Amino acid sequence: MSAGLHRLAPYACDPASSRGRLHDEPGGEQRGPRDMFQRDRDRIIHSISFRRLRHKTQVFIAPDGDHYRVRLTHSLEVAQIGRAVARVLGLNEDLTEALCLAHDIGHPPFGHAGEDALGEALAGRGGFDHNAHCLRTLMLLDSPYPRFPGLNLSWEMLEGLAKHNGPVLAPSWAMREADAAMPLDLATWPSLEAQVAAIADDIAYDNHDIDDGLRAGILALEQLLEVPLVARNWAKVTARYPDVPAPELLRELVREQIGNMVNDLIATTRANLAAAGLEDADAQAIREAGRAMAAFSDEMREAERQLKRFMYANLYHHPLQLAGADRARIVVSDLFEAYHAQPALMGEGWRGGPVEEPMHSRHVVDYIAGMTDRFAETAHRRIYGNKLDRRVH
Repeated sequence: MSAGLHRLAPYACDPASSRGRLHDEPGGEQRGPRDMFQRDRDRIIHSISFRRLRHKTQVFIAPDGDHYRVRLTHSLEVAQIGRAVARVLGLNEDLTEALCLAHDIGHPPFGHAGEDALGEALAGRGGFDHNAHCLRTLMLLDSPYPRFPGLNLSWEMLEGLAKHNGPVLAPSWAMREADAAMPLDLATWPSLEAQVAAIADDIAYDNHDIDDGLRAGILALEQLLEVPLVARNWAKVTARYPDVPAPELLRELVREQIGNMVNDLIATTRANLAAAGLEDADAQAIREAGRAMAAFSDEMREAERQLKRFMYANLYHHPLQLAGADRARIVVSDLFEAYHAQPALMGEGWRGGPVEEPMHSRHVVDYIAGMTDRFAETAHRRIYGNKLDRRVH
């Protein structure tokens, strides 16, 4: 029993059986009472790249209100859901939590708009993938230790971050570099902890983005009730609280939906393990199962897809959101152009990078990808003045 008082299932990842870290550490693995996965989690929490998530876009670019979610608060909410599911299923809670906390670290400023701009900047030079960049950041760029680059996370942690959405059959250049440094068995499924972390991410943003959309006035309850999943849960909530005004029940609706999705995930995952004869198997058998074991039921999967289609049509692709995304792409593209032409404009420690392609362009993108939204805006203003305001109006 290596996860506190929580007894691990046979198929859970056990830190005592870890494949280890890429770099040997002076003084050995043990420092205080923490095991390997607990140290992974703490390394994420104490990292600069994790702290930057507080000023990186989740749904709304550089939101004006204090109550909207950003990448940091989203990651904390994913970790809360993931850890709760891990406990019920007998998984390693610390590894699950660490994967949830770290899963968005590779995102550049301005969310997917920023990622699109960096992908265009690296067109013909390997492109940009936020998932692969997460590994690049944690294995190379965020380097607080004196003897080795990166955070030197465990193999199980890196494997889970690489493959939490399933096998990687066409790895990008950055993923290939990570795999070459520490082979991650990219063609197999990841641990059950990583599978749970991936679905916890879906559960969190499906429902918390509803909360933010309602708060911003972009979504309306009447629209949401066109989604069958939402309508069913709203009926439960209003029946439970018939005397409470509808506006005061919106957050209860979100809680109801999260609970239903979590319960479905737990029940379906248990059923999948039983059907595959993996209830007493080890973690490696989960990786070699040939399919995901952590999953929604067919009914919930289709309901969740309907909800996602609604959210893309009515929130993520709302005209106000698209206008913000256009502005963000201009900021990121302009910064790449400036830094690529004049590397001396980059911050201390970044100016003396490689000069040959494609590494020069990738080095510039590494710098931009680490920026927060507000840092990127400030940097753009410092270089271009009010050029952006004239271009978008």
